[in-house]
Amino acid sequence: MTDLSLREEILNRRMLICVFTGFTSGLPLYVLIQLLPAWLRVEGVGLAEIGFFALVGFPYTWKFIWSPIIDRYTLPFLGRRRGWMLVTQLALVISIALLGFLKPAFSIWPIAYMAAGVAFFSASQDIVLDAYRRELLPDRELGLGNAIHIQAYRLAGLVPGSLALILADFLPWHTVFIVVAGFMAVGLVLTLSISEAIVDPHPPKTLKEAVVEPFREFMLRKGLLSAVLILAFMFLYKLGDNMATALSTPFYVDVGFSLTQIGSIAKLSSLVAVIVGGLVGGVTMIRLGINRALWLFGLVQIISILGFALLSVVGANPYVLALVVSFEYLGVGLGTAAFTAFIARETNPVFAATQFALFTALASLPRTVANALTGIIIERVGWTSFFIICTLLAIPGMLLLFKVAPWSSDQTE
Repeated sequence: MTDLSLREEILNRRMLICVFTGFTSGLPLYVLIQLLPAWLRVEGVGLAEIGFFALVGFPYTWKFIWSPIIDRYTLPFLGRRRGWMLVTQLALVISIALLGFLKPAFSIWPIAYMAAGVAFFSASQDIVLDAYRRELLPDRELGLGNAIHIQAYRLAGLVPGSLALILADFLPWHTVFIVVAGFMAVGLVLTLSISEAIVDPHPPKTLKEAVVEPFREFMLRKGLLSAVLILAFMFLYKLGDNMATALSTPFYVDVGFSLTQIGSIAKLSSLVAVIVGGLVGGVTMIRLGINRALWLFGLVQIISILGFALLSVVGANPYVLALVVSFEYLGVGLGTAAFTAFIARETNPVFAATQFALFTALASLPRTVANALTGIIIERVGWTSFFIICTLLAIPGMLLLFKVAPWSSDQTE
């Protein structure tokens, strides 16, 4: 590949769109997994209760149930994908802003209901954005496009996980949530400025066809055994990583860092790592392919989990915090980029919304179910032992690479 063709792969409008899809997709999730736990912890809610808040993420797990509706029906404005984008993004602006007006001291149930609403609208937005991105990107750009999407996705975490925490030291919580909700304007600008990826789409003729054909096509294309192994890999590859980072903000609080330190060091120190990870990951997948990237980035991802165990032993050392978080964003960000590119490669563009929703829902299942138990596990074994457990849980997914993505038979297209 020449330098000119490499520049053409990176510097095009499709990659810019991936930046915007990543940011607007990641922001609501990080509200739920970073800002919400920090707010509840500061307000005196226990770790076990905060851990159970992961259950509000069930829409991410079950989104494939209503994805056929989005595939089948087109709203009467903006087009097949953009209409659904606009509706879900407006709903997210409203629901995120309303969260801050609730009071944990009175009852956490209204907060749980509203958080579940944010998760539902966020998962619905992901269905549309993932389908649009799969339709937009040619196969040769899946690795780089999804790497850029993931890095922008993680970059969005700086808003609820860094800026919001710093603002919370000076502003009331309802103002903080309004500011964070305002950043969803990035998604609205995207929706109103792009065109449909497929000019003449052919959606399923019936809802039954929209439900049945995506599953049938995947099983026939891969074969039963291969399909089962691929689905198992999608569940296991990010299991240890998802558990390790589920309660990262309460972890920083318990170690002894202030909210300002968490916002300025733990979050902002990840910025350089995100940029480097995106560039290295994207170029690496162009050169080596998705399979080998899964192997290399998966190993780095496992090592990065051990960094949290080190921090739990060292204590509130800001330099160790910056080092651990930077390495985590580099390693885990790379692993997620390769993993998302793999999911996109296994998806048939004809059934993009439903198949992508099924695969990403399966990948998010550990974050929803296992993470709900993390608070209980931590209170029983402590932070250090918990991170060792997370490291061990990351190994089975790596072993499945021998079957689903062998190093010696990479598919670069």
